[in-house]
Amino acid sequence: MLIWFIVIYLLFSVAIGLYASTRVHNAKDFAVAGRHLPLPMVTATVFATWFGAETVLGISATFVKDGLHGVVADPFGASLCLILAGLFFANKLYRMNLLTIGDYYRTRYGRAVELITSICIVISYLGWVSAQIMALGLVFNVVTGGEVSRETGMMIGAAIVLTYTMFGGMWSVALLDIVQMTVIMAGMLFIGYLISDQTGGVAAVVAHAQAAGKLDFFPHGDYTQWVPFIGAWLTMMLGSIPQQDVFQRITSAKTEKIAVQGSVLGGSLYFVFAFVPMFLAYSATMIDPQVFSSLLDSDPQLILPTLILKHTPVFAQVIFFGALLSAIMSCSSATLLAPSVTFTENILKHFLVKHMTDHQFLRAMRIVLVCFGLLVLFVALHAEVSIFKMVENAYKITLVAAFVPLAFGLYWKRANNQGALVAIVMGLTTWILLEVLNADSIWPPQLVGLLMSMTGMIVGSLLPNYLPRRHQTHHVE
Repeated sequence: MLIWFIVIYLLFSVAIGLYASTRVHNAKDFAVAGRHLPLPMVTATVFATWFGAETVLGISATFVKDGLHGVVADPFGASLCLILAGLFFANKLYRMNLLTIGDYYRTRYGRAVELITSICIVISYLGWVSAQIMALGLVFNVVTGGEVSRETGMMIGAAIVLTYTMFGGMWSVALLDIVQMTVIMAGMLFIGYLISDQTGGVAAVVAHAQAAGKLDFFPHGDYTQWVPFIGAWLTMMLGSIPQQDVFQRITSAKTEKIAVQGSVLGGSLYFVFAFVPMFLAYSATMIDPQVFSSLLDSDPQLILPTLILKHTPVFAQVIFFGALLSAIMSCSSATLLAPSVTFTENILKHFLVKHMTDHQFLRAMRIVLVCFGLLVLFVALHAEVSIFKMVENAYKITLVAAFVPLAFGLYWKRANNQGALVAIVMGLTTWILLEVLNADSIWPPQLVGLLMSMTGMIVGSLLPNYLPRRHQTHHVE
């Protein structure tokens, strides 16, 4: 019954994606749904895109091992990213009426900054999307009792997500996210209700976790504890703001007000519901300590799936794996679309193949999406780190290279193209050197890179400008 449900659900997802393709008439429809999405859809896309494999499988496993202190990056940093993006970036970016976040860097600073930041943004998605594909492989492997290997499951999952995303673009993402957000929220709450009966209630789980020190959020100790903690928090909170998927949700909204509200609401919902998988995973260690303690040492990502298969009825299994598939596929489709649109618009169109018609541009986006999907599948098949770590590491490059030019460009009049280039060079160079030479330092390489990027922006912008001054027609006060 469980396997048949998954097959039907996957076919249903493909059908919605194919239906969404009837709404795609041009490149703008494919990339940002023609800027027609109402508040419920924007909220759903923001929530469902971030509520992915790392939330259900990665965060929950990390919490059981390290407590709240270990999940400072996600959900704390991730949800704050969406809220900050809504409060301080959404209105300004929405008014500029751009197709990608890379277009902002070109408009504000010039083509050199556009090219470098766009490459960094595209690279950052490799780890994130690969984590979702890895999770799909894990799900197929678990529900078939090992009949489908993880590698085969990854290939099947990638093919399904590629199919409906390639045809429907942002419209397929938006329509599916409405369905998937409903399944995720209802499914997780229902499973939480069932599991709480086996642990003596929510209060009992919370009390047990508190006694075990799992609810200690802030570090105890001197700066050697605080600096890595702050670095992990800022990496996700700031490094994920200059991302195309966040930008797409903002610019897909029907109005500026909806763009702001949708981002804040989606981020808030994400923060609340991210605690449900953590509750479930910790409950597992109370229900069967021996089994789940061994999983914690061998493969923590299997804690939740194993709990559901061994301690809930078939109907609950259907609900859980439906919610899990919803979370993974919604995140996968959006994060496949974002770098593909960025590469096509800001690298292919402006630097490699110029003067494309709208039809050629739309076709190019679909071809790039397939190519990126195959690259992501290759990375997923050869990855050796956890889902949580792959997602956490994805934002380091955008933190050191893209955040400062974005924030300073919107809020500091004196920021210029020379300052942006110096910021990018100093941020990237510092981060790469420290990762190679001293990755285990108390000071996280990406945090030092961020500080150097800020220094480079200020110094580079205030020094005599040796680069041609760019007329900033879209600068927003």
